[in-house]
Amino acid sequence: MPSTPSQAPHSVLLLVPAYNEEERIGPMLREYATHFRAHYAGPFRLVVVLNGCRDGTLGVVQQVAREFPEISWLDFPGRIGKGGALIEGLKLAPEADLIGYVDADGATGPAAFLSLVSRADEADCVIGSRWLPGSVLHESQTWVRRRFSRVFHAVVEALFWMNLADTQCPAKVIHRTAVMAVHDALQIADLAFDVNLLYALKHHGFQVLEVPIEWTDKMGSTVTRNLLRSSLVMFLSVVRLRLVYSPFRWLLQPLRPLETWLYGRLKAPPPLSGDRQTTR
Repeated sequence: MPSTPSQAPHSVLLLVPAYNEEERIGPMLREYATHFRAHYAGPFRLVVVLNGCRDGTLGVVQQVAREFPEISWLDFPGRIGKGGALIEGLKLAPEADLIGYVDADGATGPAAFLSLVSRADEADCVIGSRWLPGSVLHESQTWVRRRFSRVFHAVVEALFWMNLADTQCPAKVIHRTAVMAVHDALQIADLAFDVNLLYALKHHGFQVLEVPIEWTDKMGSTVTRNLLRSSLVMFLSVVRLRLVYSPFRWLLQPLRPLETWLYGRLKAPPPLSGDRQTTR
């Protein structure tokens, strides 16, 4: 329900999925917590969801959390993927009015994220876009990554017709009711999770608003280092998602062993089972 000037600001839960981010996550968390304290009047909480980290990410998060009580964490020792981390984090949706997520590398700054929060009453989900007029890109992606990104976008648009310029920008804000309504439909554990989330929202009749965003591409991400493999996994996942929302859904069960083997060969987390029950 849209807020009025007399109502208190929304409470915000910000999820930060992290895999081996000990070098970058400390400054990012401090920047966010400091900016929120100075520029957001409502309650806020930052939850880092650690996904199979093998470095000192947990220790860094714990150190920053001692400085900022608004920060906490969920630690999953096994590799559950970025999408899997977000699916777990979104189980906390009942604890806030708005639930958002950004990457641990700080590509989306806190001011850019709060610009999405400021427009949250215009739709059930507000997403940042790097490809709309008005977007500010301080450091562009490499041409190879841009090319892969645009090809993936074309595939997604051909399969789902969502009419969104940038499904993959990791800067999104969603109302609690929308998250809770679609959570059981979230199955993609890899980087194609965003497509799963957005299509589930649209399939359930929720409104998605895409707005320009300020963005700084960060060097050294695992996506860039493993671009070809990540792209193949994402392609497989969106094709699978198309089957989920089609008359051929029955094919998924007999193909499950092959699917699990294939994702394992690609060193990617397999999609979650379609008959899972979500604990809230």
